[in-house]
Amino acid sequence: MKITQAMVLAAGLGARLRPITNTIPKPLVPVGGKPMIDYVLDSLADAGVERAVVNVHYLADQMVEHLSRYEKIEIVISDERDGLMNSGGGLAKGLKLLDRSPVYVMNADLFWLQDETGEASNLRRLAHFFDPDSMDMALLCVPMENTTGHNGKKDFSLGEDGRLVRYSEGLPKPVVYAGAIAMHPSLLDDAPEDAFNLNIYFDRAIATGRLAGLEMAGHWMTVGTPEALDEAEDVIRRLSGGA
Repeated sequence: MKITQAMVLAAGLGARLRPITNTIPKPLVPVGGKPMIDYVLDSLADAGVERAVVNVHYLADQMVEHLSRYEKIEIVISDERDGLMNSGGGLAKGLKLLDRSPVYVMNADLFWLQDETGEASNLRRLAHFFDPDSMDMALLCVPMENTTGHNGKKDFSLGEDGRLVRYSEGLPKPVVYAGAIAMHPSLLDDAPEDAFNLNIYFDRAIATGRLAGLEMAGHWMTVGTPEALDEAEDVIRRLSGGA
């Protein structure tokens, strides 16, 4: 399957990254000399995405200005300045600005390095893996040992059949949700109009055996705190061959 549109969730406050985020929105904080959101947008562009909705709230003018200069993808703004919609509400609102074909959903502050390029990239693999007949959503997942900046929480257990369940002690193959989804917009047709957490739809899909996971290639990182930012800078230098 080819996916040519995306929703990027970028409206959070970045409170744990203060004081850095007192004056700059978290998705624009540079990591390795590049704004976090640009790692995400570049991955989408490399996967063949042509149009992406990005939601904005905190320091929204800075976000809009930066995104207006991004040239690889057509960017559409979903404005949440009047009130945050949480992950699910923000996604439901943003999907209304896209067509009814399958879509990538990505977090603006979660990204990876050393992904293989071309047809074997993580996002292209995820699109190929996603089967709407048997899946509500396909999530990109990563083993704990390939993460930087994560809090240590194991999100899911990935079964041999590719199905995901919530992790609990003793279950095999614990993985972390890597912040990328392939899904069909119709999944949220019944979504409430107000703010809600996307975990509601994860749990619904688990209950019916329709939440699937694909293990990603490369090294994944999240930058939620100033300490994690330092760790990410060190990893990027190491993986790029620096000192």
